[in-house]
Amino acid sequence: MKEIDTIDGLVGWLNDSAGREPVAIQALDLMDYSESLLRISPGGSLFLGCKMAPDVAAHLAACGAITLPNIDAFSFQVHRPQLYPPEALFAGFDGADPKGYEKTLDARIYQEYLEQGGAAAGSILVTLARRLHDHSISDALEEQIAGRKVVAIMGGHSMERQDPVYEQVARLSRTLTRLGYLMVSGGGPGAMEATHLGAFLAPRDDSDLSEALGFLKPRPEGAVSGKEYADQDWLHRAWRVMEHFPIPEGHQAEAESIGIPTWLYGHEPPSPFATQIAKYFANAVREDGLLAIAKHGVIFAPGSAGTTQEIFQDVAQNHYATTGFISPMILFGTNFWTDTRPVWPLLQEVARGQRFGEILALTDDEVKIIELIQAYDPEEYRG
Repeated sequence: MKEIDTIDGLVGWLNDSAGREPVAIQALDLMDYSESLLRISPGGSLFLGCKMAPDVAAHLAACGAITLPNIDAFSFQVHRPQLYPPEALFAGFDGADPKGYEKTLDARIYQEYLEQGGAAAGSILVTLARRLHDHSISDALEEQIAGRKVVAIMGGHSMERQDPVYEQVARLSRTLTRLGYLMVSGGGPGAMEATHLGAFLAPRDDSDLSEALGFLKPRPEGAVSGKEYADQDWLHRAWRVMEHFPIPEGHQAEAESIGIPTWLYGHEPPSPFATQIAKYFANAVREDGLLAIAKHGVIFAPGSAGTTQEIFQDVAQNHYATTGFISPMILFGTNFWTDTRPVWPLLQEVARGQRFGEILALTDDEVKIIELIQAYDPEEYRG
């Protein structure tokens, strides 16, 4: 079904009396097109998150069309035709206010999420609205990644900006972005943020990464180790980097990356370095989908329980080829994945005799990781 999310597209469809077929019209203000809509019978069409007059809504329903309006009771749109740009989620942020993040749309949605019961919300209206929102995010995400070579970097949220691995992850992401890969992550702090920082700086000089880290690393007095995302100036420092090192005009496509966070972990602000943000309410949908779209490989930087879970989720996807492809899995950090969190020995055993074992790797070498990703041909590993 064709999707229409522009007024020009709507007008073209309304004027196509001979070949007009059912379509999905998304998040458009239809108030000025009431007369045109009342003259047609668009049975089978979807009107998602559109603003329309009551008589138009009644007419469309009588014709067999389906209308799903936004619900004014919520801070979020029930249906979004595109992913969130950072400026949408961080609307209201004041860099001069120490509590600037609390005024953002993202923070308001999270507060509302908590007030409605968080993941245990019992209201059918709340749960339905969230599911519809997440469905629209998945639809927009699929459109955004179409035809792209997607690589994910997974890793811990507790990784601090001064950690040498943070810089390594940023360099890896910068190199892969320059090579034409679309980088994605869980969209939060730590290793995830480093992924988007690297992509954000990809069009700029190499030296800018070191200078950007100079803005990011200093922490306030009394800051808690492993919880840098709780620093009151966490977002402020990132914002200063974006102001000092903006994406060069005309090079926006060379700095693209997609963060895929969740309001389940809404106490962790999403990374503003991602140029598009696919934020979900349902973490299970978010995690499984994030791994599924990374058909050109997943790099696992050091992390804790969440990263460990994602490793074995990815193993299951590769074992059963549920996405249609078997994709590279690269564990970044030899000592970490063999001693600190000894996942590697078990992973080798699970991969024994399985084809995905051919593209399973453990390394500390950034160059080797790049080579492994570049050498991968998805057609050779089609499920």
